[in-house]
Amino acid sequence: MLQLQPDDYKVNLEVFEGPLDLLLYLIRRDELDIYDIPIAHIADEYAKHLQLMKMLDLNLAGEFIVMAATLSYIKSRMLLPAETRPDEQADGADEGKDPRWDLVQQLLAYKKFKDAADSLLELERHQQNMFSPQGGPMVAEEDLKQEKTLGEIGIFDLIEAFHAALERAPATPIIGEIEPVRWRVSDKIDAILGLTASKRRVGFSELFTKESPRGEIIVTFLALLELLRLRQVVAKQDAAFSEIVILGAEAAEAEGGAAAARPVIGGADHVEP
Repeated sequence: MLQLQPDDYKVNLEVFEGPLDLLLYLIRRDELDIYDIPIAHIADEYAKHLQLMKMLDLNLAGEFIVMAATLSYIKSRMLLPAETRPDEQADGADEGKDPRWDLVQQLLAYKKFKDAADSLLELERHQQNMFSPQGGPMVAEEDLKQEKTLGEIGIFDLIEAFHAALERAPATPIIGEIEPVRWRVSDKIDAILGLTASKRRVGFSELFTKESPRGEIIVTFLALLELLRLRQVVAKQDAAFSEIVILGAEAAEAEGGAAAARPVIGGADHVEP
């Protein structure tokens, strides 16, 4: 896989999503049964996303590596007949237990708390924008149910779009050839800002051409991540797993999404040139 460090540009981002978020994202994307996870498929997809995150030099927490090892372990156990699987407990309490069960329990518990946190956050947003005749905050329950939150996307949605762009890129140079670095992150930042200034909504695919090589795609994606970190652009989706659209901060605020949408990435980490 191509390794590229254009302009020695290293991105240090705070990734709010964790390893369980990535698993839930893959399960939702592929419409899988959380109670019957095809562990071999999920382990391979997880490893692919992890490799993409490493390529971009995102600061991965150790929990991602631990989860990759856990998936590999479960995958190896699933390959063994149930009667020959090693017991996890010396007393044999887990004999015959599905190796995926502990992971499923973690995912279900995490999803429960995550959904509750999202509901509380959505309630807070409504309270900030609605007031009763007496001047106090007021929330209309029917409006809360109708509110769409599809504009809120995460880092894994972006990485998925990034991978799709890499798959469409022309073949990399043959062994022995080095792809010249012809693009700078700062230039791509200016180009993205120019696009969002001239067009209200810019599709993610519009950031590249059919001839864009892998190096240019990587540099452009790094520029997009930096703009998202600085909140100069907002990334949204009009429907689940539809194409990501990029809006300038002013355009997003006009659509009512800038104030409501949670940041994809953020924090106080510095991006070192």
